[in-house]
Amino acid sequence: MRWSALSLFGFLSLFAALPSANAAGEDYGVLIISRERLEVATSCEIGVYLQDQLAARLFQEQSTSFNLPPGPVSLRLKLLPGQTPECKAGMLAPGSQIITLKAGDVLKYRIAMSLEGMYLKPAALEY
Repeated sequence: MRWSALSLFGFLSLFAALPSANAAGEDYGVLIISRERLEVATSCEIGVYLQDQLAARLFQEQSTSFNLPPGPVSLRLKLLPGQTPECKAGMLAPGSQIITLKAGDVLKYRIAMSLEGMYLKPAALEY
């Protein structure tokens, strides 16, 4: 009788803990940034800055992902200096882009180019 009462108590406490574990897993959003397409005509490395901190370096055909808390995120893309002359960093700091994440979101963006410079373009998840 004691073992069945203890096992029942343990079993019930396991179910009580499950909702809190699931809730803790949903308190972030996933941001995927890819350079999979050849939309940026340079072989230079591109730096991804989150909140003005270098968070990733991407070459062609690469992607990266971040688990971030919900809310607005400031993103900036910049060519990083490399070994070849065409990969020198520019004088002006590029503009930033604000992306708002909600808990549980999975957002994918790809790096694209316009006359104003590089920017993030929404992309389909495709998985």
